[in-house]
Amino acid sequence: MRQDGKRHIAILGSTGSIGCQTLDVISQHPDLFEVELLTANSNTALLEQQAREFDPNNVVICDESRYSGLRDALSDTDIKVFAGMDSACDILSGGDIDIVISAVVGFAGLKPTIAALKAGRIVALANKETLVAAGAIVMEMAAQYGGGILPVDSEHSAIFQCLQGNRRSDVEKLLLTCSGGPFLHKTKAEMEKMTAAEALQHPRWNMGAKVTIDSASLMNKGLEMIEARWLFDMPAERIEVVIHPESIIHSAVQYQDGAVIAQLSVPDMRIPIQYALGCPSRLQLNTQRISFAKLGQLTFEAPDTDRFPCLAIARRALDRGGNAACAMNAANEVAVAAFLQGKITFAAIPEIITGTMFRTPFIARPTLDDLFATHEAARQAAQQLI
Repeated sequence: MRQDGKRHIAILGSTGSIGCQTLDVISQHPDLFEVELLTANSNTALLEQQAREFDPNNVVICDESRYSGLRDALSDTDIKVFAGMDSACDILSGGDIDIVISAVVGFAGLKPTIAALKAGRIVALANKETLVAAGAIVMEMAAQYGGGILPVDSEHSAIFQCLQGNRRSDVEKLLLTCSGGPFLHKTKAEMEKMTAAEALQHPRWNMGAKVTIDSASLMNKGLEMIEARWLFDMPAERIEVVIHPESIIHSAVQYQDGAVIAQLSVPDMRIPIQYALGCPSRLQLNTQRISFAKLGQLTFEAPDTDRFPCLAIARRALDRGGNAACAMNAANEVAVAAFLQGKITFAAIPEIITGTMFRTPFIARPTLDDLFATHEAARQAAQQLI
């Protein structure tokens, strides 16, 4: 235990949705947590505001063109200002940090997560693409360097909680719930005409743009399925995706005796965040409580992979192994960005992903360097298809 009795926290992606909610949890428990590092890609205004409120030792703006503005804005403080992801990795390697919240969106989160794991930090992982692209390598690093990974995604946090006090050998399967997104009851023809603005209207969760589009296509659940395979060392055939529009059951574990243990709460990402920060303790949190009398009913259905092919694409990538999921993830990042920019239709997203995977050379046992090369090759192939 530290002399100050606090856990020292680094937040990668502090100006995003998860980063902001993490700081909200920390603000409710200033006696338990100290912020050491905040990083952002380009939002200097919000990063400056967060830095002044939480007084970290270091801040990093990854867009180096914005460095001088942030440095000057914080010149009246003792906060050290750096630029570029390499600076963040250096601080993670040598700083006074206990837990790293990895909330950077996309493949960009892989490099700093690796730096944190190599330094023996506990990584609270909200960046699912890290395990999608490099699950085998990342989990080996977590075991080798002793820090470990705690899940922050609501579904994986739910599974993690449902496993507590039980033997992994008794698990029959994991039940990964899915809201179904804003297009759950749309036909294929209707979805072809959906705009980015419509896709961003998620019925349950308030998330960043990329994650919200992934939710609309069900690729988000495909990514989470791959992530669950690595986090919990569970083969694909024992991970079942279930549509649950109310988003009250965040996931469940079925055991070999037929018992199912589920984790329930209102849709609020601060709940899994607090569990990762305080684990194994549960922290008092100012969140809405469930009223079962008012809920009325909870509904479930099987996913329709004809209308939502991204889920089937993810399953095939997981079954193939190697660098297939890395190529898929890169193509999805490019396709989602193009859809948000109005360059392609919603229905074109899975087409671009599939085409990219055919065009990206397959590597059965990739190294980390192979995965970085795969990511770049797949991005180029996807751009060409667009």
